Amino acid sequence: MTDAHENHWAAPVAAAALDARVRVPGSKSITNRAYVLAALAGAPTRVRVPLDSRDTRLMLGALASLGARSEETADGFLVYPLGTTGSSHGEPVEVTLGNAGTVARFTPALAALGDSPVLFDGDEAIRRRPIGPLLAALRRLGVRIDDDGRGAPPFTVHGDGGVRGGTVDLDSSASSQFLSALLLAGPAFDRGVTVRLVGDAPPSEPHIAMTLDMLHRFGATVEREGAEFHVAPAKLSCPEYVVEPDLSTAAPFVAAAVAAGGTVRVAGWPSTTTQPGDWLRSFLPALGASVRLEDGGLAVTGGSRIPGVELDLHEVGELTPVVAALLCFADGPSVISGVAHLRGHETDRITALATELSALGGDVSETDDGLRITPAPLHGGVFRTYDDHRLVMAAAVLGLRVPGIHVENPATVGKTFPAFVETWTGMLGSGQ
Repeated sequence: MTDAHENHWAAPVAAAALDARVRVPGSKSITNRAYVLAALAGAPTRVRVPLDSRDTRLMLGALASLGARSEETADGFLVYPLGTTGSSHGEPVEVTLGNAGTVARFTPALAALGDSPVLFDGDEAIRRRPIGPLLAALRRLGVRIDDDGRGAPPFTVHGDGGVRGGTVDLDSSASSQFLSALLLAGPAFDRGVTVRLVGDAPPSEPHIAMTLDMLHRFGATVEREGAEFHVAPAKLSCPEYVVEPDLSTAAPFVAAAVAAGGTVRVAGWPSTTTQPGDWLRSFLPALGASVRLEDGGLAVTGGSRIPGVELDLHEVGELTPVVAALLCFADGPSVISGVAHLRGHETDRITALATELSALGGDVSETDDGLRITPAPLHGGVFRTYDDHRLVMAAAVLGLRVPGIHVENPATVGKTFPAFVETWTGMLGSGQ
């Protein structure tokens, strides 16, 4: 997996047009939402074919700390409701966040339903990721939180046995997860929750749609009128939930067909979905690719050239690293906009992409809310990944056409796709 550079991966070059079929793991976004809703349900939920990765294990660990145990099954996990691991009788509890944004944002409200003080902390990177607006909203809904004014981990939630709920204003412009966190927990609040969005629109409308859809599937009553959302108190139930493949994790594989030529098929691509990654299906033809939804999944065949484009990726920001890497091979300038919120992800993805792509010879510069990419000859070198799984995937796309790219810390893909490197090299082997 690594080469002579310690802790680096020599990204393989595509020696021929691709002809491969790949299978990606379950969606992280869906998996962790399903686990949270299962913990709030009235009976156990069998979550089938979920993502098994660092982030999802951290979520299961957090829920276990809060009183919702789980059992591994042949094809997933059986998740029991909160309260099934016994009572802590007010004793302090700790939740380990790692660098998982969904865990940091989705579980504090659940902690308030118990009767113990719960300390939330994780990796140094999670302490830099925004969460202050969510903590402020939870306080206004009756949750006691101590954070010494940081608006970030570490912080302690004092469980009072329930949450009053009600109506609250929320600025979710830094992350749609703030809104999703309140909506997911809303059915367990005494008065439910009504969230009125203030400030700029949240990024990633598809993730909001995903949250609403999953709440419906677990039996919640959800209403939306413009920027106002209401979730009524409810007893949730979903005996079985099947997780879709992660379409954002599929991004580098379909991009590979565009970058290297040939055809890549992604198994199990759904015909309808709320996942942001499905945007690729409508976007790739603009880059000259042929895209076909078949019975077995999605087939993408690269074209003869990649034109420069102007893209507003506000709703699908997590695809930015792979898209930016692909556009380095375009035959004209490109602009990516609408992704200022990426500065608060696992790393400042805008600065990281501009820095690393430029270090390999690219003409890539930052804008206030994105990147400007002008084609230039690329060369090999070390591509730093900043402990960010999406940057590993972007570097892999570059390596298809640029010899000598050494990807720092490829193991960070364990956040969402532990077998990424093996699957990537297998894809190339199929086409050579």
